[in-house]
Amino acid sequence: MSIEEQGSKLFYTITRTWNNQDTGHVPIQLTLQRADERHVQLTISAPFFNDPPNPGGTPGKPFPQLWDYEVVEAFFLADDGKYLELEFCPHGQHLVLLLNGKRKILKDQLPLKFSSSIHGNVWSGEAYIPVEYFPPKVSKFNAYAIHGSETSRQYEALYPITTGQHQEPDFHRLEYFQKIEFQSIVDENWSIIYTSSYWEI
Repeated sequence: MSIEEQGSKLFYTITRTWNNQDTGHVPIQLTLQRADERHVQLTISAPFFNDPPNPGGTPGKPFPQLWDYEVVEAFFLADDGKYLELEFCPHGQHLVLLLNGKRKILKDQLPLKFSSSIHGNVWSGEAYIPVEYFPPKVSKFNAYAIHGSETSRQYEALYPITTGQHQEPDFHRLEYFQKIEFQSIVDENWSIIYTSSYWEI
C-alpha cells in the first residue's frame, strides 16, 4: 500500500490482500481529484484477470451485486458512520451505494458517468462522482479489489486487517479504514453549510 498527495490529487496503490499478504501482481492504482464544480474524478488502472467473466448489463449503467464479479471498490466514510461505496467493473458496469451505518443501505444503484477500457492484461476506468453523493465530512477511506472464482477468489485491500484477526474477508470492517485528506479535494464537504438531498433521512 502507498499513498501520495500532490496538490489536489490523491494517489493510492493496492499491494496487499484483505488479510495483509502480498497480492503477487502489479499493484492496482487509483487517483482522486476534483473534476469540476459538481464532480470528483476517480481513475483506475488495474490488471485484467477476466475471471469471473463479464456480468452482462449495459456499460455505464448500474449493475446489482457487482461484487460477485471482478471489481475495484472505493469507500468514503464520515465520523458519524455514513459512507459511500463505489464499485467498478472492467467491462463498464458500476454500483453506487449510500449507507447509514454498517451495511445499512440508504440508497443504491445511483447513476454516474463511468467508462472503462481493456488493453490486453490491463484495464482502466474513469468515473465522475457527483459531489452530493459524499456524506458530510468524509474523514476515512479504504479501497478494495476482487477477482478470481471459487477457491481462487482473491480479495485485496488498501488498508488490510490486522493479520490473524479474522477468518473471512469483509469490506465493511470500518475500523480498518484510515484517514483521508478529503477536504483537499472537496473543501465544501467540510463546510458547516454543506448539505446533500441524497443524505436526507
